[in-house]
Amino acid sequence: MEFDVTIEIPKGSRNKYEVDHESGRIRLDRHLFTSTVYPADYGFVENTLGEDGDPLDALVILDEPTFPGCLIRCRAIGMFRMTDEAGGDDKLLCVPAGDPRMEHLVDIGDVSEFDRLEIQHFFEVYKDLEPGKSVEGADWVGRADAGSGVRTRGCAWRRAGPPPG
Repeated sequence: MEFDVTIEIPKGSRNKYEVDHESGRIRLDRHLFTSTVYPADYGFVENTLGEDGDPLDALVILDEPTFPGCLIRCRAIGMFRMTDEAGGDDKLLCVPAGDPRMEHLVDIGDVSEFDRLEIQHFFEVYKDLEPGKSVEGADWVGRADAGSGVRTRGCAWRRAGPPPG
């Protein structure tokens, strides 16, 4: 299964950017309160609707960071299931589809334990100093569950209908 991911935040950034879905422009949401940086390029899966009412979040493993607004054709290798102050907030872990450097990454077990722990640690602490924000209950699931999650959130998006504009 392949799908498009729109990058909002490049790897290594402390700035939290979000696509303004009404204007289509990139907006600076905030600078992270902690000294952590995004461990991979971060954005969302096009034409999906997550439990929090936003598109499904996605991290893309790349050799070099891209830029906000970059569109990448991806395939899922796993998903980090987590809950924040607004409810379910899963993070899909992806690689670029068709990239021979990423062919060895097929399922979550193919990602090094260190890389999984680094991503998990980031999401467990990145909201720590922000008033009213929290993260709890987190674990990894494999490619099959991740693919199912993409399909489910795509169906939710189709039921809700595309946003106006």
